[in-house]
Amino acid sequence: MNARYAGDRTTGFASPASDSVEGPIDLSQTLDLANPSRYPVRVRRATFAAWGILDGDILIADTAGSPQAGQLVIAWAAWRVLLAELQKRGKTWWLVSGDNTHSPLEADPAREVEIWANVASVVHEKA
Repeated sequence: MNARYAGDRTTGFASPASDSVEGPIDLSQTLDLANPSRYPVRVRRATFAAWGILDGDILIADTAGSPQAGQLVIAWAAWRVLLAELQKRGKTWWLVSGDNTHSPLEADPAREVEIWANVASVVHEKA
């Protein structure tokens, strides 16, 4: 049988929930991946367990938005790519690691620290 179940055919009585049967979910559309400022990035050797982000997860990076305090960002610092929470303390911006293994790092372009993108979404793949 090649027919796929679409949720609209039942045996017995009709389901009262048939009015709310949703069609296929297009993740590209949901995550707005057609937008040229958004792209997927896989997390490697980093975790942000407090936010539910683990090694192997996929982040949807958005390069068009303005970074805001309390937001996760992808940054370049100390010659490596970092996943960090952006915090503002007084007039200074800081990159704070998710696992507290690194001291907060001042987000200062003069110190070769640059924020590349905001994290717009997280995709967890089931192992």
